[in-house]
Amino acid sequence: MKAKFAIVVLFMVAAGIVVMVATRRGQQATPGPSPNATAPATKESPSTVLQVVYSTEKRDWIEGTTAEFAKSHPSIRVELIGKGSIESAGAILDEQMKPTVWSPADSMVLKMLGSDWQTKHHADLFAASGDDMPQPLLLTPLVFVAWEDRARALQKSAHGKISWKTIRQGLTAAKGWPAVGGESRWGFVKLGHTDPTKSNSGLQALYLMLLETTGKSRLAVEDLLNPKNQEFVRGIEKGVTKFESSTGVFMTDMVRFGPSKYDIAVVYESSAISELGNAEGRWGKLKVYYPPTTLWSDHPMALLKAPWVTEAQQAAAREYIAFLRAKPAQQRALDYGFRPADTSVRIVTAEAQNPFTRMAGDGITVDVPSAAETPDGPVVRNLMMMWTRLMQP
Repeated sequence: MKAKFAIVVLFMVAAGIVVMVATRRGQQATPGPSPNATAPATKESPSTVLQVVYSTEKRDWIEGTTAEFAKSHPSIRVELIGKGSIESAGAILDEQMKPTVWSPADSMVLKMLGSDWQTKHHADLFAASGDDMPQPLLLTPLVFVAWEDRARALQKSAHGKISWKTIRQGLTAAKGWPAVGGESRWGFVKLGHTDPTKSNSGLQALYLMLLETTGKSRLAVEDLLNPKNQEFVRGIEKGVTKFESSTGVFMTDMVRFGPSKYDIAVVYESSAISELGNAEGRWGKLKVYYPPTTLWSDHPMALLKAPWVTEAQQAAAREYIAFLRAKPAQQRALDYGFRPADTSVRIVTAEAQNPFTRMAGDGITVDVPSAAETPDGPVVRNLMMMWTRLMQP
């Protein structure tokens, strides 16, 4: 009996070993999914996920358009993250954010990040040519928004235009508004624009100041090192009450507090369009005025060539970008106060809600002054550094 029991035990052990070896061989023959594998497309689990970081000025438009994209592209899930352009540029450079697609407010910040990335990684972050090269998505120029009586005084002093030199004259004068043809009861000239180290509109304003005082159409780093140019900027910036971090918040404050806080402000045309109606019946007439030279916020759409972007994400991103640049999405840009980047889309239409038709009496016009060229990345970086040094106590 003992011998038979021992034989049975040995047989069971041997059988167990055979099963274990077979199982291991089967596991080796059928490898598990790789960490970067994409799950099959289902209603609950899209095959590809895109993280898209965008500037918040276009939040309403991009959220609505992306919702439409999702209906026709169920296998692609787009995760939208709204963040200031300058802040997101720094986060991408430090790899604290790793989006597939990035859409800042303008090409100034795009070029700055591209230059910084090249310096740090010795590689391009965006395609320099071809279909994947960053392309404009929406357009809006930088404008002055001013209370009409204040604007008339400034225009008289600058031959019908509002210039940075006239604004500076008023800001630095001990007499305040009377120094530029205004009324003494208005007090000191009060200018508003956003912080150039936190907001694109403030950075653009800073660049335009320097273009006017130098008489150039494009600046080099050497221009920023010129003490005379720095002093021109310093005279203007001393008259800015507060440097807000967001163009939207700043424009709302101008409407809320009126000329007691701001006489004139530098904002995007799209921001002005969204807020001008709220100013009616509060403090007088608030109007848009175009500077002699402006800058375009072109909201470029950039597919990143970063190591964390997979081939599947690149393919999905191309579909998404093409959808945003297609005619239906571009036509909807008008509803939000933007000019379509697609030149085949008419800006002036017969629709009653079209702002470029409806708001002509508020100063909104289709034709704008000449626009300055976008500066190179190192110029943008040094522009921010110059401003920070000037504003130190």
